[in-house]
Amino acid sequence: MDTPISSGTSRIVIVGGGAGGLELAAQLGHALGQDKVTLVDSRPFHIWKPSLHEVAAGTLDIHQEGLSYLMLAHMRGFTFARGELLAVDRERRAIRVGKVVDAAGQTVLPERELRYDTLVLALGSVSNFFNTPGAEQYAVTLDSTDAAEAFRLNMLKNMALVDQAREHDPQARLRLVIVGGGATGVELAVELREASHVISAYGLRNFEPERDLAITLVEGAPRILSPLSEKISRAAHARLASLGIQVETQCRVAQIAPDHVLTADGRSFPADLCVWAAGIQGPPVLASLGLPLNRLGQIEVNDRLESPDPHILALGDCCAAPWTQGRNVPARAQAAHQQADYLASKILARVQGEDETDQPYAYRDNGSLVSLGREAGVGSLMGKLSGRGLFVSGTLARWMYMSLHLMHHRAVLGFWRTAALALARLLMRRTQPRVKLH
Repeated sequence: MDTPISSGTSRIVIVGGGAGGLELAAQLGHALGQDKVTLVDSRPFHIWKPSLHEVAAGTLDIHQEGLSYLMLAHMRGFTFARGELLAVDRERRAIRVGKVVDAAGQTVLPERELRYDTLVLALGSVSNFFNTPGAEQYAVTLDSTDAAEAFRLNMLKNMALVDQAREHDPQARLRLVIVGGGATGVELAVELREASHVISAYGLRNFEPERDLAITLVEGAPRILSPLSEKISRAAHARLASLGIQVETQCRVAQIAPDHVLTADGRSFPADLCVWAAGIQGPPVLASLGLPLNRLGQIEVNDRLESPDPHILALGDCCAAPWTQGRNVPARAQAAHQQADYLASKILARVQGEDETDQPYAYRDNGSLVSLGREAGVGSLMGKLSGRGLFVSGTLARWMYMSLHLMHHRAVLGFWRTAALALARLLMRRTQPRVKLH
């Protein structure tokens, strides 16, 4: 265990304002104040990453639902520094934060250096293309709000083009291929199918979603949602089939081309748009830190979330934390939430000059929930990652899925602010379209 840092000189820098990083900043800021705690993120506002498929479909508006980091910093007592992490100088205990420019390319905030006594890396993850030819050039990812919003606009544009083409070409269609049958791919497929019905009702008179939007989900494993139980997988597969979504399992993608997806067994799926949701890896900047990484580019930490550098801790998708039977803690929002709680206690003890706990971080699997549309969901509660537990489906599962988002907001905003926000959003939706149309 490293030497505790005196409370008078502690500088805690958290890089990454995702679920875990933001919750940690809120807890430490409330306890220590803005002079001690700084949160760094390249974006000005926070969106819960599991809801990015809703951003992509337009059923969640980032400009209405996003939480401003500056507002949260003021409310919860930490400092927010906007910018991208460029480098870490471990000898001097300093990070370099990139400049921020406006739409015209003018510098708003210059490149800066921030010193730290404890650095927490919570950078999340990026898509892993597994060296698939053409994937990086032609496939879209949902790694960030910017990427999800760009896909939404592209989807709207293509739907409008098909609507116009239908007047003279009865064969015109929008063909979408989603690579990856995990939670992101499954949820996106359903959300896009439901959103297309709403969008077509707003002025796309020639566009019939069931006829004109072909969605194909391609998965290399024998079944979709393969980390979960077969019962959950079957229920999700049945839901996709009922919506007219084509599911192809045991289908490994070999190449992405501008207008089609080619599989290892020689099949070709036409694709006007392709979304890659097939795996994750650590952000490239981690390779420059001189810390050990696993084969997915994630920082290897011990069971106390410590890197070999005693001044650098990590949580969430960017780190590989040991779990059980030689496996690592899965990249899930509930893991990041638990790790934030663990590190908050650990860092507070360090700052206050107390002995840090000898108890390792222990991941608790509270079950899995997958959204299958506005009124449907599927999952297991109180079970293991294998899905052993109480099976839930339908509206109940959907409501429980929505409650996870509210629980995250409560961890950041507190109970009453979360309740007020939920009520305000409910009332606003009475005067707004169900999807973002602009």
